[in-house]
Amino acid sequence: MPQLNLDPWFLILSSTWLVYTAILQPKISSYLSMNDPTNKNNKTTNTNPWTWPWT
Repeated sequence: MPQLNLDPWFLILSSTWLVYTAILQPKISSYLSMNDPTNKNNKTTNTNPWTWPWT
Protein backbone atom coordinates (compact mmCIF):
# COMPACT_ATOMS: atom_id res chain seq x y z
CA MET A 1 0.00 0.00 0.00
CA PRO A 2 1.60 3.28 -1.05
CA GLN A 3 -0.12 5.27 1.74
CA LEU A 4 2.16 3.67 4.31
CA ASN A 5 5.35 4.63 2.50
CA LEU A 6 6.45 7.92 4.11
CA ASP A 7 9.61 8.44 2.08
CA PRO A 8 8.35 10.88 -0.59
CA TRP A 9 5.56 12.49 1.43
CA PHE A 10 7.52 13.29 4.57
CA LEU A 11 10.15 15.14 2.52
CA ILE A 12 7.44 17.16 0.75
CA LEU A 13 5.68 17.94 4.03
CA SER A 14 8.84 19.00 5.85
CA SER A 15 10.09 21.14 2.96
CA THR A 16 6.70 22.84 2.67
CA TRP A 17 6.67 23.72 6.38
CA LEU A 18 10.27 24.92 6.16
CA VAL A 19 9.37 27.26 3.30
CA TYR A 20 6.30 28.48 5.14
CA THR A 21 8.03 29.20 8.43
CA ALA A 22 11.23 30.65 6.97
CA ILE A 23 9.99 32.69 4.01
CA LEU A 24 6.24 33.21 3.89
CA GLN A 25 5.38 33.66 7.56
CA PRO A 26 7.60 36.74 8.20
CA LYS A 27 6.32 38.37 5.01
CA ILE A 28 2.70 37.79 6.00
CA SER A 29 3.33 38.99 9.57
CA SER A 30 4.86 42.26 8.40
CA TYR A 31 1.58 43.61 7.04
CA LEU A 32 -0.13 46.21 9.20
CA SER A 33 -3.67 45.63 10.30
CA MET A 34 -6.09 48.20 8.90
CA ASN A 35 -8.59 47.59 11.67
CA ASP A 36 -6.95 48.55 14.94
CA PRO A 37 -8.64 46.54 17.71
CA THR A 38 -8.15 49.19 20.40
CA ASN A 39 -11.26 50.51 22.09
CA LYS A 40 -11.94 54.07 20.93
CA ASN A 41 -14.81 54.63 23.36
CA ASN A 42 -13.37 55.41 26.78
CA LYS A 43 -16.66 56.33 28.42
CA THR A 44 -17.89 54.05 31.16
CA THR A 45 -21.57 53.36 31.31
CA ASN A 46 -23.43 53.34 34.57
CA THR A 47 -25.68 50.32 34.77
CA ASN A 48 -28.52 49.92 37.20
CA PRO A 49 -29.42 46.53 38.64
CA TRP A 50 -32.57 44.90 37.40
CA THR A 51 -35.51 45.20 39.71
CA TRP A 52 -37.43 41.96 39.80
CA PRO A 53 -41.17 42.35 40.37
CA TRP A 54 -41.43 39.40 42.76
CA THR A 55 -38.78 40.55 45.26
